[in-house]
Amino acid sequence: MNTNNASLSMTRGRPREFDPKDVIKRAMNVFWTNGYSGTSLPDLLKATRLSRGSLYAAFGDKRGLFLSALEQYIDESNARINSSLHAPLPALERVRDCLNGYVDRSCGPGGKRGCLLIATAMELAAKDAEVGQRIRKFFASYEERLVATLVLAQEQSELAEGVEPAHAARILLCMMEGLRVLGKTGLDEASWRITIDALVDRFKK
Repeated sequence: MNTNNASLSMTRGRPREFDPKDVIKRAMNVFWTNGYSGTSLPDLLKATRLSRGSLYAAFGDKRGLFLSALEQYIDESNARINSSLHAPLPALERVRDCLNGYVDRSCGPGGKRGCLLIATAMELAAKDAEVGQRIRKFFASYEERLVATLVLAQEQSELAEGVEPAHAARILLCMMEGLRVLGKTGLDEASWRITIDALVDRFKK
């Protein structure tokens, strides 16, 4: 996680009496709810319980705090993905587990909140090169991990003839992130689990 600014600032002078990870988590929730443009400095000061001076000293400015929050969100997303794709299961069952995790996060009140990465991509990726690069890097890495899992399924004779891991991984990625968008309008959990089972079963030998 990129907390270099916070870490650096805390090495200068008197140690700061706050936990940077906790501050970043609080800020993340504000950005997640309001978007970057819709989040004001007073919103962040209230949520993080920092003074203006402390926030600026630790993170530089609103954008610096946002980048730290985005990086923490990416770290948490990567941890969930890795947990599914490295589970002690047959490779295609790991993929199924990963997809079902997206259904879990796309249903109910949490689903209507949406995904911070997708919301940020829509709001900022086209006009902030650094934000766009971080988001592209996340999705490229995710796709690579899906490809690797499907290659493993192929090596273990799980994958149906004609299923190309790279193409299948891209379909899965689009489906997973599409679920996060559809979740904002409300999802029928049971029907989506049936859909996921049908898709994964089509990949099976």
